[in-house]
Amino acid sequence: MKKRLCELREKILNHIRFIYPDVDADDLANKLIAIMGLEKDCKKVKPYKNHWNQKDVIAITYGDTFTREGEKPLHTLHQFFNTQFADIINTIHILPFYPYSSDDGFSVINYKQVNQTLGDWPEIETITKDFKLMADLVVNHCSSRSLWFDQFKNNKEPGKDYFIEADPDVDLSAVTRPRTNPLLNEVETVNGIKNVWCTFSFDQVDLNFRNPRVLLEIVDIINYYLERGVSIFRLDAVAFLWKEIGTSCLNLPQTHEIIRLFRTLIEHKNSKAVIITETNIPNRENLAYFGNSNEAHVIYNFALPPLLLHGLITGNNFYLNNWLMSMPPAQHGTTYLNFIASHDGIGLRPVEGILDDTEINQIAETMQNNGARISWRNLAEGEVRPYEINISLYDALSGTVEGHDQWQFERFICAHTIMLGLEGIPAFYIHSLLGTENDLNKMELSGNNRAINRHVWDCDELSNSLNDEQSHHFRVLQRMKEVISIRTRQKAFHPNATQYTLHLGEGVFAFWRQSQKRDQSIFCIHNISNEMKSFPLRSVNLIETCDWYDLLSQTTFEDLSETIELKPYQCLWISNKI
Repeated sequence: MKKRLCELREKILNHIRFIYPDVDADDLANKLIAIMGLEKDCKKVKPYKNHWNQKDVIAITYGDTFTREGEKPLHTLHQFFNTQFADIINTIHILPFYPYSSDDGFSVINYKQVNQTLGDWPEIETITKDFKLMADLVVNHCSSRSLWFDQFKNNKEPGKDYFIEADPDVDLSAVTRPRTNPLLNEVETVNGIKNVWCTFSFDQVDLNFRNPRVLLEIVDIINYYLERGVSIFRLDAVAFLWKEIGTSCLNLPQTHEIIRLFRTLIEHKNSKAVIITETNIPNRENLAYFGNSNEAHVIYNFALPPLLLHGLITGNNFYLNNWLMSMPPAQHGTTYLNFIASHDGIGLRPVEGILDDTEINQIAETMQNNGARISWRNLAEGEVRPYEINISLYDALSGTVEGHDQWQFERFICAHTIMLGLEGIPAFYIHSLLGTENDLNKMELSGNNRAINRHVWDCDELSNSLNDEQSHHFRVLQRMKEVISIRTRQKAFHPNATQYTLHLGEGVFAFWRQSQKRDQSIFCIHNISNEMKSFPLRSVNLIETCDWYDLLSQTTFEDLSETIELKPYQCLWISNKI
């Protein structure tokens, strides 16, 4: 134990010396170790260990997605998951469940409280007994109504130095902007007007990580969550963490080093805990957050949602194929998080450099025809570019570039079947599991484009729909359960199993997965067009001495010389093992 603690301390010192070359590294290291309680219990960490397998499936939800009169929403959510999802979902990502002032939770007022309208810590801790819990660590900013920011305005400790001031006359044009609002906000304080840094909105004030006390506050919050059963940390907007005037203030070296420090502290407290970085940026930059298998355990596959959407509305698999071939296999101890819908909508920045402006605009125009709203961001030249598509995925896939058609359900299931087969851990936004449509009323009442895909269900009303065989909600959930259940039984779908892209012709997106022990192969073949497609089975290179079987349709392939006909949006999982 003593030797392990000495090794940990030296590792922490190396992180600190890089981030804060001018502070007392020994003192800061001692404080970090004390906050995490590591002097008493320092876990042994095995490098390159996979904390996941093919049974891991995540559902993403707000704490109040399901409501029932007389119940706390977190209690209702727990009951609903136990009733509907216990056999297919083992991990719940509850989006920020803290008191907040805007952005549906991502403007945190108090990190150590549960929003009283949702419940309290006992409800959270009860959920962790049945499901692994993923929680947001909103590290880049906090609410303008937080105690820390109130202290800043009144020049009181400790918050008076927790935020970033900047001279409005300094050239900040190099700073990457995810929004169209001004970067600096004039704030009245006891010492006069201060211009504070606000990357996302004036209610979300950026924290000053140049101050080591901010780091200590966040590490204290991390320890608090670990002790309440959180085992997966989603680092929200972490790419913007460190600021250097004259740079883009995105993906800076200190940001990466802070993530490495978080990982060191977290995994020595809980050797099974996992860090996921939320970095909605171009694909190559996103991949850098794996580090040398010493930063994020898991990174979001942010290019997947817009690329898959493009493929399904155009029938063109060219960009999907090229992207998949360019994705490096994740090293052991790391993997991807695959998702195709989220509470934030479908981001377009990750496909910059993959799709050209014409193709990105084509996606945006098609989605607007399906009821979407488009969010924009400013460029340095004063131009604006589509940043995010706000729409429910069920409505997004109601048609193609040619207009609406009869294939909405099949296209929707095809999208999720592709996601389930890819290398990585699949994550379902709750409204995709339920086939929820655009909530235009909530969007208009809130004035927030993202609210279009944040519907709140009356739990009893939803239960009635899920018991009605004529309801598309029933059809969606039943088919999702079937496909997820098949997936979780296949070793070839381990998040780190081998993956290769297959080339079976225009409109057919296909890849091969092989289990780590090489005893199972699955050929995942998907018609992403609204036309019939065919291909010779021999082109898949199936070994003739094996028996081949489609896991999805339960069809056996006995004649490998036959030609396979695929209906629009039909999928095959051809396996040598049932």
